[in-house]
Amino acid sequence: MITATAQALTQRLRERLDAHPLEVIDESAAHAGHAGTEGRTSGTHFRVRLSSPKFKGLRQVAQHRLVYDALQDYLDAGLHALAIEILPSPSEA
Repeated sequence: MITATAQALTQRLRERLDAHPLEVIDESAAHAGHAGTEGRTSGTHFRVRLSSPKFKGLRQVAQHRLVYDALQDYLDAGLHALAIEILPSPSEA
């Protein structure tokens, strides 16, 4: 079974989206007891802050879709919530 961890999500986003900068934060403990957590305190709620060259020219909804597509098997395996923050690319900063 696939398990969502900050390290696993970081690796996947780097592989699939060449994400840089990238920050993955497991916020699951703050949501303990909420629907979708199934009693777990990790691996259910994440925040990702990232930029990717694949986002260039795309609207925000399309950028988010690329992130969801990259992490779909984690979502299918129990990742309940994903907050996505798109950062400017280093060349735009």
